[in-house]
Amino acid sequence: MARKKDFNYFDGFIKMAEYCFEAAKLLDETLRNYNADTLQEQMKLMSDLEHAADMEAHEITRRLAKAFITPIEREDILVLIHKIDDIIDCIEDVLLHMYMYNVKVIRDDAIKFSRIILMSCEELIEAFREFKNFRKSKEIHNIIVKINRLEEEGDYLYTEIVRKLHMTTHNAIDIMTWTIAYNRLEKCCDLCEEAVNVVESVIMKNS
Repeated sequence: MARKKDFNYFDGFIKMAEYCFEAAKLLDETLRNYNADTLQEQMKLMSDLEHAADMEAHEITRRLAKAFITPIEREDILVLIHKIDDIIDCIEDVLLHMYMYNVKVIRDDAIKFSRIILMSCEELIEAFREFKNFRKSKEIHNIIVKINRLEEEGDYLYTEIVRKLHMTTHNAIDIMTWTIAYNRLEKCCDLCEEAVNVVESVIMKNS
């Protein structure tokens, strides 16, 4: 009798990271071609991606609950699931913010941020592909460094664009709306870094 194939947690991480990238791509496209009248349609697409990522997370958790042996510690698997899930939730929150605050026009600085998020999520996929064979990977540390640098770029951009906002905008509602929006965009970058920092920690513990 053929042995039932073991569940591969690393493939699950990759799938979740791919959903993050698709969400980041949708965010970037929505902001670049922004239309407040069709925003709800984009939100529905984003919600579908978030739901698919949730289903993958639930499947990993379900398999974990029944597993006798796992490739890395159970706690680390759970932390990684939550970290990746937080990324796509945060990306979705950006669109929700635009809808709730009835944003009519997107600032160019927000598009700069969405590009950094997109690049970070693209690198995140590569990080988890390398994580699958982390004991042999020669690239994973370089990818982690790239995501850390993108997060630093996001930090710098956040500081500069919030300063510019407060120096050039006199409408209190606009200042509030965009300060919160930039904060959410910056948080997306932070969460990508947090996810790969956990990966790095797992590698150290298992090396």
